Amino acid sequence: MTRLPADPTALHPFPDQPRVVLLKPLVTSELIEVGEYSYYDDPDEPTAFETRNVLYHYGPEKLVIGKFCALGTGVRFIMNGANHRMDGPSTFPFPILGGSWAEHFDLLTDLPSRGDTIVGNDVWFGYNTMVMPGVRIGHGAIIASGAVVVEDVPDYGIVGGNPAGLIRTRYNEDDIARLLELAWWDWPVEHITEHLRVIMSGAIDDLEELAPRGRPS
Repeated sequence: MTRLPADPTALHPFPDQPRVVLLKPLVTSELIEVGEYSYYDDPDEPTAFETRNVLYHYGPEKLVIGKFCALGTGVRFIMNGANHRMDGPSTFPFPILGGSWAEHFDLLTDLPSRGDTIVGNDVWFGYNTMVMPGVRIGHGAIIASGAVVVEDVPDYGIVGGNPAGLIRTRYNEDDIARLLELAWWDWPVEHITEHLRVIMSGAIDDLEELAPRGRPS
């Protein structure tokens, strides 16, 4: 019997668990990019991810999330639209309330931007984490529950706290380089399916032995 991988186009990969949604078939915004199999888990409104979990997204900065990312309930991405001026006596955003104040909207549109928010592949976000604008999170990272990420996270780093700090890395520098070279998340899904046990619990040596020839660099 042929072993089929999970369907990357299914909104609810577990029909009896509507709290889990795959993000790639869900998102509609041109400013959000998500790789295959990345999911969000929320018992309340998981399908409202774009409005409840990506906040102040007025553009043009993008949110980019890689493949095979696991997003726990309450993860929030704060985008650059949340920025306020801090170079004058008041931080209040008067122009957004309209009226004659709207004539001064340039005071908001010329605010500095930290750029796109980038999440690598195979990143695990714990419960109620928050990611601030322009942060880059490396492949294989873990964001502890309740963390507020204000700075870039290295590949395979584990961060926690408010503001989040590096607790440790999951592997040493040499092994991280090997894992990045392998980039298992870019393997054909059939090959991933065949070797799930090694990907989830095996050694890097074993993963190197299984790497398909001609895999993407």
